[in-house]
Formats: sequence, structure tokens, C-alpha cells
Amino acid sequence: MGTVEDLRRITMTPAARRILAAAARLFYERGIHAVGVDLIAAEAGVTKKTLYDRFGSKEQLVVEYLADRDERWRALLAGYLDAADPEPPARVLAVFDASLAWSREHSPKGCSMVNAHAEISDASHPAYPVITGQKEWMLALFTRLARDIAPDDADRLGRTLMLLHEGALVAHGLDVFPNPIGEAREQAQALLAATGNTTTER
Repeated sequence: MGTVEDLRRITMTPAARRILAAAARLFYERGIHAVGVDLIAAEAGVTKKTLYDRFGSKEQLVVEYLADRDERWRALLAGYLDAADPEPPARVLAVFDASLAWSREHSPKGCSMVNAHAEISDASHPAYPVITGQKEWMLALFTRLARDIAPDDADRLGRTLMLLHEGALVAHGLDVFPNPIGEAREQAQALLAATGNTTTER
């Protein structure tokens, strides 16, 4: 579910990497629909022909942009989970810690998948499975972590944690109040403590 390995991907040449770097910056800063291939090619220092030779279409470039961010996010998250205390609540909170670190460095304007979904709602778009797959993967992760805390209620707890996490990402992008991811972490910690107490009493 939600694996980037299932997508059609291209082989990255040095020129393709320059194009992808330029596209990623522009797509995130300005929006996918607002950025044309002429601008991307100019920013990357290549011709438009080179861009199409490497990627085939703007749609495939969007796929590569989102899939690359997803791969890097999962790699960062894996490091936080590996370093976390083995106690199940600590592993859940490590997800929020990873999101806080990622958002500070890579996502000042909020989650790239949420932002992309605001522009790409057509399920036939080749990037659509990247967007929905990433969120399905996150829900599966929270549910799997929740299963170690509340085996009989893992689905509900996983969804609740997902809602806290995704709401925090949106609030971070909107910059409505300070540190929404940190606040969501605190709420998740309180929820896990209450859930743990309930489970112990059964």
C-alpha cells in the first residue's frame, strides 16, 4: 500500500537531477499549476527539449517531485523510529518529532502532499497515487504503532493519531498559531497516557 516502488520512475542523469531540483523548489514555493516547463528549464539551465527528453512530460516531473519528497521523508522517519525508545508510546511520539524536524527544514509552507492534493484531485493524474499512497502509508504506520498500545482499538487510535498529525501539518502551513506540531505531540502524549491507563485497568 502506498509504495513508491510501484510507480513508473525515470533514471536520474545529472541534467535530470538539476531539473528535478529546480522543479521541486518552484512547485513547492509557487504551486504546481503556476509553474511551467519553460521556467523550470530556465532555472535548471537546460533547454525545454532536454527536460522533455529526460522526463517526457510535466506530469512525470510532478510524480518524481512528490515521490522524491516521500522517499526522503520515509528515510528521515525511519531514523527517528530506529533511535526511539522501544516503548510503544515513544515510537508514536517519534513520528511527531520527525515531522517537526522535517517541517522546519523542508516544509515551511506545509505538507507538500496536502498542497499538491489541493491542485490535483483527478484520480487519473499519474501523481495522484503518490499523494494518496503517502497518506495511506502514514495511516497504516499509526495503526501499526497503535496496535502495540491498544490491540483491541488500534484502528480507532490509529485514525485519531493520524488526525492529530495531519491537522498539525495543515496548521503549520497556515501559520495560524506557533508550533502546532509540538502541540499535537503533547495531545498525542496525553491521549496515549489515557489509553495506556484504560488498557491497564481492563
